[in-house]
Amino acid sequence: MELLLLFLSFCFLTLSRLTFGAESGTPVTTVTVKEDDDVILPCSLDTNVNIEKMLFDWKKEGTVPQKEVFMYVEGKHYNNGLPGQDEQFRDRVSHFPEELKYGNASIRIKQTRLEDKGNYTCDFPRLQPETKIFHIELVVGAAPEPYVTILKDKGLLQCKVPGASPKPTVEWWDSDNKTLPSKMLQDKAEQGRFYVTIQTTAPKPGCYQCVSTQMEIWHRISSEICVPEVSGFSAVWVIATVVFGLVLFGAVVLLSILKAKGYNCNKGTPEATNHSSNESQHLNQASKPPLNE
Repeated sequence: MELLLLFLSFCFLTLSRLTFGAESGTPVTTVTVKEDDDVILPCSLDTNVNIEKMLFDWKKEGTVPQKEVFMYVEGKHYNNGLPGQDEQFRDRVSHFPEELKYGNASIRIKQTRLEDKGNYTCDFPRLQPETKIFHIELVVGAAPEPYVTILKDKGLLQCKVPGASPKPTVEWWDSDNKTLPSKMLQDKAEQGRFYVTIQTTAPKPGCYQCVSTQMEIWHRISSEICVPEVSGFSAVWVIATVVFGLVLFGAVVLLSILKAKGYNCNKGTPEATNHSSNESQHLNQASKPPLNE
């Protein structure tokens, strides 16, 4: 149910953004990707238009001058000798040659970086009767897995989220996915990355998860840790059980040794002594004269 709501919200926001862009005359397509993954930025004319003999130019906005991402000019481009590509994108951007005859000028950026995020344009400056420009917003997110630890026997739980981008919402959840009260220990930003550390106290033994949510990139990741059921009573019970087992084992061994040496365990005297006493009684009876009738 939660995933369905997230999906519907995503569709709503996407449609809203596209509608707003259309009203302003510059449709915007938003593309989201995780850091180090490859991403495709879409740009396509009508499928009946062959652009193999055309010019299209990809640029990244936000700087003056704009950064040259990828340019294609009638078969020449940045990957086969055409100069001018910005160093940030060198050897990382490619197009789809087999798709040009279908009007597809999309590009692929390999191993995206946080610095790649921003607004891009795909421009057809020679298109007649008028030029056409596509606008794409690239959102790049870094989503490291939370690192969780138990600091004390009483169940003090700590969670660290190192270097996330955009800024995550970090929470402790119990096994019923209910949020636990948490204390913020660290919340700092360095070069576009956020470092967050929180603590909470487990109310009882069980499993808990630290959840990092980044709504801007529609990403959620969690790490689980379990608090063992160890209390003063149970610890004493465990120790007592171990001691009792050792004593019982020692008693069994001792009895085995005594029995092996010929001791009568019931009377507590050696069996050899009993045999000697019986033989003496028989001898005494035999030495007595018979009674006169």
